Amino acid sequence: MSLRQAFTLPASQITDEAVYRERRRLLAALAMSPALGLAGCAGAEAPPPSAARPASPEQIKAGLRTNEPLTTYADVTGYNNFYEFGTGKGDPSAAAKTLRLSPWTVAVGGECAKPGKLSLEDLIKGLAPQERVYRLRCVEGWSMVIPWLGVPLADVLKRFEPSAKAKYVAFTTLADRKQMPGIAYPSISWPYREGLRIDEAMHPLTLLATGLYGKPLPQQNGAPLRLVVPWKYGFKSIKSIVAITFVERRPATAWNSLQPDEYGFFSNVNPDVDHPRWSQKTERRIAGSGSKLFAERIPTRLFNGYGEQVASLYAGMNLKTWF
Repeated sequence: MSLRQAFTLPASQITDEAVYRERRRLLAALAMSPALGLAGCAGAEAPPPSAARPASPEQIKAGLRTNEPLTTYADVTGYNNFYEFGTGKGDPSAAAKTLRLSPWTVAVGGECAKPGKLSLEDLIKGLAPQERVYRLRCVEGWSMVIPWLGVPLADVLKRFEPSAKAKYVAFTTLADRKQMPGIAYPSISWPYREGLRIDEAMHPLTLLATGLYGKPLPQQNGAPLRLVVPWKYGFKSIKSIVAITFVERRPATAWNSLQPDEYGFFSNVNPDVDHPRWSQKTERRIAGSGSKLFAERIPTRLFNGYGEQVASLYAGMNLKTWF
């Protein structure tokens, strides 16, 4: 069975049509603003969370789907943030066709017993694809509802037997000028990097996505492998992953390294912590046809509405300091 077949659901199991869209930054043209007081947290380690009761199996199950209207497939594939292919929303769908998806390998290493460089097929071999209908909230103030297809990240990471020193998991995106024209412009420091605390990475909601709408991921959506962390702002969900590394210290990440006062390492969706240049109290829900700019605004929920499932990860932490 081919990889494409393995990650395609039967038509009877596919949710209607919808879309995704992800992060986007104006920083390509912005001068670095002076560091604010919170930026001092950039070089420090957050305190460990207090003991708190984790989510129950019933709560986890409730977080895997939503009945909210889905965003359209046309928007998912045509309205994207993927700076490796340009900073405009339509740039990725126009340029990403140059991205070669096969062969694709992922290097896994660092603080683990079984490091290796594997083909994508071997990385996810034996893991049954699951559909997860998640809300996605962009730091820019818009949101979508997307039916993803993929495998739990925890199931993949456990195969490499991370050691007790593995406190974080770092991720790296492909950076190839021949395939990714946007890399010619230093909007960020390439390659794109992201990271999670190990307990975030192992959380049941964290997904390695290989498709959406029952179809393989298009290039502009981060094919062939991307991260989806639904309670965090969209830029944490790194695309086109080529490396996963277990590390002891908090890893440097792309937007946090560039503007730590604007893009915290944790980047949990939080209506009470505004971006320095805009409010995060509401969001534009992009669902169905209609104007993206004038979509209905709805209240933003803490942890993007996944508080029952993930709040225990941050018990006792000051979320305004460790944003």
